[in-house]
Amino acid sequence: MESGSSSNPPERPTTQKGLKLGSMLPRLEPFVPRKGHDPKELRSWAKKTGFVSNLSGETGISVSQTDRNDKIENTELDLEKGLDRTGSTSPKIEIDPVLGRTRKRGIEIEPFWKRNNDALEMREGTGRGESQKKRNGAEPSLGAREEVSKVGFNGNGNGDRVVKDDGHQVRTTATVAEPKRDEGFVESDEGTDVYPDGGESALGGGSGSSRMKLGLRENSGFVPLIYYGLQHYLSLAGSLIFIPLIIVPTMGGTDEDTATVISTMLLVSGITTILHSYFGTRLPLVQGSSFVYLAPALVIINSEEFRNLTEHKFRHIMKELQGAIIVSSIFQSFLGFSGLMSILVRLINPVVVAPTVAAVGLAFFSYGFPQAGSCAEISLPLILLVLIFTLYLRGISLFGHRIFIVYAVPLSVTIIWAYAFFLTAGGAFNYKGCSPSIPSSNILVDACRKHAYTMKHCRTDVSNAWTTAAWVRIPYPLQWGIPIFRFRTVFMMIIVSLVASVDSVGTYHIASVRINSKPPTPGIVSRGVGVEGFCSALAGLWGTGTGSTTLTENAHTINITKVASRRAVEIGAVFLIFFSFIGKVGAILASIPQALAAAILCFIWALIVALGLSTLQYCQSGSFRNMTIVGVSLFLGLSIPAYFQQYQPDTSLILPSYLVPYAAASSGPVYTGSRQFDFAINGLLSLNMVVTLLVALVLDNTVPGSWQERGVYIWSSAEDITADPSSLSDYSLPKKVARFFGCAKCLS
Repeated sequence: MESGSSSNPPERPTTQKGLKLGSMLPRLEPFVPRKGHDPKELRSWAKKTGFVSNLSGETGISVSQTDRNDKIENTELDLEKGLDRTGSTSPKIEIDPVLGRTRKRGIEIEPFWKRNNDALEMREGTGRGESQKKRNGAEPSLGAREEVSKVGFNGNGNGDRVVKDDGHQVRTTATVAEPKRDEGFVESDEGTDVYPDGGESALGGGSGSSRMKLGLRENSGFVPLIYYGLQHYLSLAGSLIFIPLIIVPTMGGTDEDTATVISTMLLVSGITTILHSYFGTRLPLVQGSSFVYLAPALVIINSEEFRNLTEHKFRHIMKELQGAIIVSSIFQSFLGFSGLMSILVRLINPVVVAPTVAAVGLAFFSYGFPQAGSCAEISLPLILLVLIFTLYLRGISLFGHRIFIVYAVPLSVTIIWAYAFFLTAGGAFNYKGCSPSIPSSNILVDACRKHAYTMKHCRTDVSNAWTTAAWVRIPYPLQWGIPIFRFRTVFMMIIVSLVASVDSVGTYHIASVRINSKPPTPGIVSRGVGVEGFCSALAGLWGTGTGSTTLTENAHTINITKVASRRAVEIGAVFLIFFSFIGKVGAILASIPQALAAAILCFIWALIVALGLSTLQYCQSGSFRNMTIVGVSLFLGLSIPAYFQQYQPDTSLILPSYLVPYAAASSGPVYTGSRQFDFAINGLLSLNMVVTLLVALVLDNTVPGSWQERGVYIWSSAEDITADPSSLSDYSLPKKVARFFGCAKCLS
């Protein structure tokens, strides 16, 4: 009787009497890498870390015992390493889904990609043997293929075979190969791999450069590169230009100062992006003023000694910020170029990166909507519009381009800005008899004080940056004066630079997965962090107010634009440098109403939180260990700073409510007798991302957990580089530069 499953035990293989299993199986020779082989044929990095994807199409074997008394003591398999306890390599056994026979796969994994004219293309062959012949001209074999047993399949498609060797029985369960790529999932309208249940690919990649419009080293011509480069930076416009709109007015700067800082930030971002593209990790990552440095900058700006300054307040605070950023960037460069970052990378796992990056966005919840709510007439429509573009209209394409999700921020800002202009011109935001030239603190009438504050955040003609800014102005180093170096601010920024380094490590990893490149080695990570430290020093010399680091949102931009061309990012950086010389460009951006800027930052900070938590996909996010560590880290990262922020009885009478949480450094509970040290400790423990990083780092590296559970970042090992040097060609430096870095093995 035929059925899907049978109660009869599986047939035992009929072998000749006196022959052992070892004499029947083909003898395996040591693996010798072929010269000129395709680097994509090597085992993927995720499999080396122990990461087992539910979406993998590879087949393997699982070994179980039929009887507890019949144990194999000398040939137990170590499934995580692929070797048995005796040190010999365990061959993988695959079931032919057509013939129902076992066949030897050998040590290598069948490649899914081949290189043709320096571009990765999807292989369309169906038969394993046919495709192998096409590549090598002949079918290589590690030994004669022998049929060792008959395999019976149950209703689930799994077969068991029992092999007898010296009285020991081993039951191996073979799994039939999963359906092919085109049968398992479909291509969505956004170009991402979507599975039948509606979920996107966990790794965000894996399908090769066919998912990307432009690969890392591809060149589509000068004109398309200009378009792709400008597209890349327009999608990051909010992260590049909105930080000066926050810190400069808080520092007491004028509208002209805001325009100058914006132009300086554009110049430094362009220069540092090119430097990182040539000398750093060489990934298509944009360098810019990071929100990681924004929170400590607000702590320093709102310190008690700066509250009563009236003359040259902006320049004095800027010079102190410059000194702190320069020293912290020197420390970060030493951390990278000395190779110490290679040691620190071993402690940085997805369970550490996820809550730390999420805490960067959560650190500004007290500033976001309280500042945007000062003019709800334009902030609420802006938040609603950007959500409609990014969520409801993300799949709509115009002329083959998904403009609503790519240009969500600049489109929504332009539309609402024009809307606010018509409201201002139509008289909706008139001062109603209150003088706009009088500061809000000097207005005696309560009605005028509240109304003037609201109108200042709503009107589009409040800023006079357009009339005061020059047409042509070149930002230069030390334009605000000689930097001031103080222990309290320097110590605080050094600790924050560690948070920035952890943020960058996570961005490197996510970006490499997005573009389907081999993950960077510890040496490449150290080199990237060292170059970022040098770039941050340039930001300190020019005076941007914050340090420079890799923008976390860059990974999201690569995913939605499908452009990972290094050359496109470099051309876009050249345009940033050009626009920085035109003073009126910075003036236009400086005239954006503050409520509008705060509203768009609410979306950007929320996106950073989401990008941080998405890093958990590289570990077992459902593990109780990981859930506890992430939850405790985030909660304490919010609760402990709230404890320090309550020690400020007089601050609420002087500062706006959205700046009160950043004033805890001057009156925190830590008191050691040294005012400089007390300020630094109180300031650091009032920062959400610092507390979250410390808690997550300690817990993840002390609580036991497997590599797969923790999602350990095992970067490419030395053996991989020796066997396949071309696999890291995406990160290789130019020849002349490589000679300089060649002496330092930790950076190569």
